[in-house]
Amino acid sequence: MLKKRPEIAVIIPAAGNGTRTKLGFPKQYYKIGGKTVIEHTISIFLHHPEIFKIVVSVGKDDYYFKDLKVFRNPSVEVVFGGRKRVHSVLSGLDYFLKKSYFHLSRSIWVIIHDASRPFLRQSDLKKVINFILKNKGSKACGGILAHPVIDTIKKNMRGDRSEIEQTIDRTNLWNAVTPQFFPLYLIRKCILYSLFKKALITDEASALEFCGYHPKILLGRSDNLKITSKEDLKLARFYLKI
Repeated sequence: MLKKRPEIAVIIPAAGNGTRTKLGFPKQYYKIGGKTVIEHTISIFLHHPEIFKIVVSVGKDDYYFKDLKVFRNPSVEVVFGGRKRVHSVLSGLDYFLKKSYFHLSRSIWVIIHDASRPFLRQSDLKKVINFILKNKGSKACGGILAHPVIDTIKKNMRGDRSEIEQTIDRTNLWNAVTPQFFPLYLIRKCILYSLFKKALITDEASALEFCGYHPKILLGRSDNLKITSKEDLKLARFYLKI
């Protein structure tokens, strides 16, 4: 008997204010080539045949997303995010649990991707999708895209940020990026437990790590950058070929 193909959905947490860019509005709504950053990001997933739904978690005071054309796309749903990224992701996970058709499938995976990371290449997304399809019937706990740390890493003296204490061995260090991808029920359980225990959750994988799981690392491209500053917006025009 053939195993049923997994359901694959995308969650894009987009409730952040983007204060570091000092634009006066969230950076995901900065326009590049006639489209906002978040529209560029959503378009990466929108017509992929293995992805059936994209959920965007926006802030409760977000008045921008509903004015975008993509808001009316039937493959896109909008939910309200929370105070922190983890709460926005949890809001997206809860949306899927409320949909009855999900209870018909035992293999449900979610791909979580930053709203302000519009440079993901289709080749890297293909790696993620292939991993999910290959591990649909296994006990795999998911994984992340990442690339090796190549810069020399310094640790400063405690209490004095201007003095170096030591150089960190970078042999086994990786820059974690998104997408990160997990079975829906597992990542939700780990996030809820980590929040209950007040653990430090800096990304979704850290919630699984706290619960004793070991997500896989898939080698991704180093140009899959996240826009966090005005300087990054200048780079965005180059990477998006605009």
